[in-house]
Amino acid sequence: MATDPDDFERMWRDLAPVGRSASSGGYFRQPFTSAEREATAWFLEQVESRGLEVERDRFGNLVAWWRPSTGSTTRDALLTGSHLDSVLDGGAYDGPLGVVTALAAVDVLRERGFTPDRPIGIGAFVEEEGSRFGLACLGSRLAAGTTSWERARGLTDRDGVSFEDALADTVVGDTDLLAGVGMFVELHVEQGRDLVDREEPIGAASAIWPHGRYRFDFTGQANHAGTTRMEDRHDPMLSYAMTALAANKQARLSGQRATFGRVDVRPNGTNAVPSAVTAWLDARAETSEHLDALLADVERQAQERAGRDGTALTVTPESVSPAVHFDPDLARAIARPHDWPVIPTMAGHDAGVLSAAGIPTAMLFVRNPTGVSHSPDEHAEMPDSLAGVDALADTLERLA
Repeated sequence: MATDPDDFERMWRDLAPVGRSASSGGYFRQPFTSAEREATAWFLEQVESRGLEVERDRFGNLVAWWRPSTGSTTRDALLTGSHLDSVLDGGAYDGPLGVVTALAAVDVLRERGFTPDRPIGIGAFVEEEGSRFGLACLGSRLAAGTTSWERARGLTDRDGVSFEDALADTVVGDTDLLAGVGMFVELHVEQGRDLVDREEPIGAASAIWPHGRYRFDFTGQANHAGTTRMEDRHDPMLSYAMTALAANKQARLSGQRATFGRVDVRPNGTNAVPSAVTAWLDARAETSEHLDALLADVERQAQERAGRDGTALTVTPESVSPAVHFDPDLARAIARPHDWPVIPTMAGHDAGVLSAAGIPTAMLFVRNPTGVSHSPDEHAEMPDSLAGVDALADTLERLA
């Protein structure tokens, strides 16, 4: 039985306005802000209307369970879902598509008369993007135990609010949400053009590239923009600017990815030479060896330039994730009946965290005709989204 488009479109229509900027059309659903809480309230209303049992952990993560109504089961639970938060000025589909399709897939399975013989959960993990507290997949990392509470509690946002303080105003529980979970399947909008180029609406994931976030702290000497001769300056902005160009060049030469997307300048005055520039590098590569080599090349050139500018540089890794190779047998089993392509992704996901923690994991991708993500231009056509619901429902039925 195919997805009822009216049900899916209604859910999408209700969720779409939450956290959307009237000026840019992008989304601002940072963790524990009013927009993200409104999206969470929408999720809770949806699961309550379906009679699902909601559990929370102490980090703000949620799972809504569809449990077998008759008999007992000794089989491990099957988890699906994604996240509801966004990057700054992000797209509508990154994360929420996986949550909405999971709800719709449960509807499809019930309409088919299917009764699972293992519990099926729909998860909504917090701070997947790292857009507020700087550590991507923070909620799933905490749930999986790969990041400690001692480290997470002290993470702060740009206003100095700690993760612990932000969490204090959120309803939490004490359940270990991943206890008894034997498999995780995440559906996600594709964040690239692979499926577009293949002319395929659905794909399965083979792997996630290793990636990291690195803070570059350049320090120099503040001075007057008019009275200070160019040759007398110790300007960290120049050191940063050359480093950004070097990162771009090194990534292009090696076929990898390097992006400086966030910069903090002090004192940030128009008529002053800066005293300090802090910039964050997002680097991704085909292998960990390629990632290490890319970072080493960028840092070497940055240090050489800092030496010429009379500035100083400190590089601090803030989060580094190794390559994730999804269970190949599971990926093939999901893809083979429909002849879906199995493709790698360069984007990080909660699925990668759970896979690295030892939970057999798979991902499904829905075609993005623009090939653009982390932007208001991110998109998925409704027929492809509905195909994603059916793909997820078919997958859950085979696995559950």
